[in-house]
Amino acid sequence: MGAHEHADELIRTAEEIVANDRGILAADESTGTIKKRFDSIDVASTEENRRAYRDLLFTTSGLGEFVSGVILYDETIRQSSADGTPFPQLLTQHGMIPGIKVDTGAKPLAFASDETVTEGLDGLRERLEEYRELGARFTKWRAVITIGGGIPTDYCLRVNAHALGRYAALSQEAGLVPIVEPEVLMDADNTIERCYDVTKEMLHLVFRELHEQSILLEGMLLKPNMVISGKGCPEQADAERVAELTLKCFHQTVPSAVPGIVFLSGGQTDQQASENLNAINAHGEQPWKLSYSYGRALQAPALKAWAGEPGNVELGQQMLLHRARLNSAAAGGNYSIEMEELARAT
Repeated sequence: MGAHEHADELIRTAEEIVANDRGILAADESTGTIKKRFDSIDVASTEENRRAYRDLLFTTSGLGEFVSGVILYDETIRQSSADGTPFPQLLTQHGMIPGIKVDTGAKPLAFASDETVTEGLDGLRERLEEYRELGARFTKWRAVITIGGGIPTDYCLRVNAHALGRYAALSQEAGLVPIVEPEVLMDADNTIERCYDVTKEMLHLVFRELHEQSILLEGMLLKPNMVISGKGCPEQADAERVAELTLKCFHQTVPSAVPGIVFLSGGQTDQQASENLNAINAHGEQPWKLSYSYGRALQAPALKAWAGEPGNVELGQQMLLHRARLNSAAAGGNYSIEMEELARAT
């Protein structure tokens, strides 16, 4: 195969995204998800309101110091700032790399109850070409793995790993860094040990597929869940236990050629997501940079402060900057509860 004509560019972009303790702002909520977010603040989810809210996020002064890249949604990558600057161009001007969510969502998996497979491979090559022209330099695809009675099945893990491999290959072919996201959900009542077993098995299958599909590991990023207790588990593991099992899991599954791991927040509170990331990085140097790719855990305070009011834009931006600063500190292992309290007080 005409392998990796974009190798140098892919490696450079992947390394740039995880350099200097910076992380990713996930602003790729689908229309359905952003509607839920807007419902929580009683704001109508119109195209203009969605644009105005993303404009608030992307024009935050100084955000590029802590955020290296932003994942956009199909609607958002085509929108512009209030002054007419297309969002991808605006992000680049602010020192952030534009990326794009390319999957079309998790759909019920045939012959499997309560399990899903992520769709979006049909026509993906052509879509990637267009996204690259619109300014994207990386992509994201999310597989969703649910823990429950008798699930996940091996079948579910394998088909999702295969789809992640195919997506990653098409992305690299187009010169776009794939962010591979196999998310083991934290919504059940499972122990942290069960999360460890499932995450380890999924990552093992994912990297086998990436190898078989000729992925350049140096030109990709992994976006996994942390190894964490299920929300309904009576015994909630502390940050130190989360760090210990998460690192153990990665050392057994993630090749050192991968430049970075950017965690999803997966329903953790904003503070919990920062604390756990910090505990992981407090273990010192690892083969990969360990940073964040947070949506709700970065945006929640900003969304609440904004509440759809143009007069609250500056306040919303301050809240976003606080959270980004705290998460960057956590990516360097320098976060503290005192910083959290200080941020809340200002």
